Amino acid sequence: MPPYRIILADDHAMLREGIANLINAAKGLQIVGEASDGLMLLKLLNHTTPDMVIMDVSMPGLRGIEAAQEIRKTYPGVAILFLSMHKKKEYLHLALATGAKGYVLKEDSGSELIQAIAAIRKGKTYLSPLFMQDVPADLIPTGPGSDHPPYEPLTAREKQVLQLIAEGKTSKEIGALLFISVHTVHSHRKNIKNKLDVRKNADLIRYAMEKGYTDQW
Repeated sequence: MPPYRIILADDHAMLREGIANLINAAKGLQIVGEASDGLMLLKLLNHTTPDMVIMDVSMPGLRGIEAAQEIRKTYPGVAILFLSMHKKKEYLHLALATGAKGYVLKEDSGSELIQAIAAIRKGKTYLSPLFMQDVPADLIPTGPGSDHPPYEPLTAREKQVLQLIAEGKTSKEIGALLFISVHTVHSHRKNIKNKLDVRKNADLIRYAMEKGYTDQW
């Protein structure tokens, strides 16, 4: 039987290395690619189609949430497992609303991660036991559509632009990363400010941090 192929995406190189070693050592599992941010992950998927993507919720360039949405549209057969430090139920709701099949806390990683992969391969949804201890059972959705994720007025592209603005990228750099013109970047920036009813870049960055788009300040 061919190995179960996995792509790993996380911006922490040492963590990626440890998880990759753990997975490669497990019978029947193989890491076939690694990415350090969401945009790199989508590029990698253009020429490497795995059985599963394991990724962080918060990554530079493009959050795991938005990356997962793109993956579900373009590669619906690829299973998605989030590996995150975030315990807030908001992140769980956002993750499962993308169609992800699992959510494991980084503090659980190890044998817990291998169990999650095994469960998802059997068609189940897997949630971190420690996460479930911290969140009342009636607040945990059982899958996509079982609860409404927090509403955000921005389009997928506007979210990408907002994250890159918050990470300190210039309009020219954003255009190059997203393959759009500087004029289009300016239009997105204007639309974002109008939708969020803000006028200053500092307010955009504050919003991005509150929503988990970036940890930078």
